[in-house]
Amino acid sequence: MILYAATSNAGKLRDFATAAAAHGITVEPVPGLTEIPAPPENELTFEGNARLKAIYYSQFAPGEIVIADDSGLEVAALDGAPGVRSARYAEDKHFALRSPDSTDTRNNACLLYALDAVPENRRRARYCCVLAAARDGVVTHTAEGTVEGRILLAPRGEGGFGYDPLFLIPELNQTMAEISLETKHQLSHRGRAFRALLAQNIDNRPDVP
Repeated sequence: MILYAATSNAGKLRDFATAAAAHGITVEPVPGLTEIPAPPENELTFEGNARLKAIYYSQFAPGEIVIADDSGLEVAALDGAPGVRSARYAEDKHFALRSPDSTDTRNNACLLYALDAVPENRRRARYCCVLAAARDGVVTHTAEGTVEGRILLAPRGEGGFGYDPLFLIPELNQTMAEISLETKHQLSHRGRAFRALLAQNIDNRPDVP
């Protein structure tokens, strides 16, 4: 079984591939994805953006199931920000736009700046992911996964991507950037959403009337 992912993000593809391997499923990017103009992600919720992307990209892979996710970090002390704007947090805040650092580095620095006056015991946060599956422009399934954690005062770990070096999993006393890919699959918001999606018995065959 093959699922086509509407992302070229290496970290997301790695997470999906790790989760899928346990079920004998292959995850590949949508064919020709890099040549397809990206749609505007202008919905106000993770589900809205996931559905939008799944519908759009499934039209470029006729007859196949295309999965799309929207995910991000919600920090309680910031009233749920950065939320759906997680990937563009520093950009939205005009934070160090001329910096040579990576987008992830700038976003992490921007988050730490926003939380500068917030004590560590009030830095409760969660990762959220919504996955949508679509075929030929029609959404067939959606699923959600979350994981609770806390934002550290400084990054830890060399793995992961996004806000992973700042996101502590209290029960492990490790960040998302410190755990193995297998552990991340079991605990992460993306792994949980993926398993919830597969539990709905999606398949890669055209619907039978």
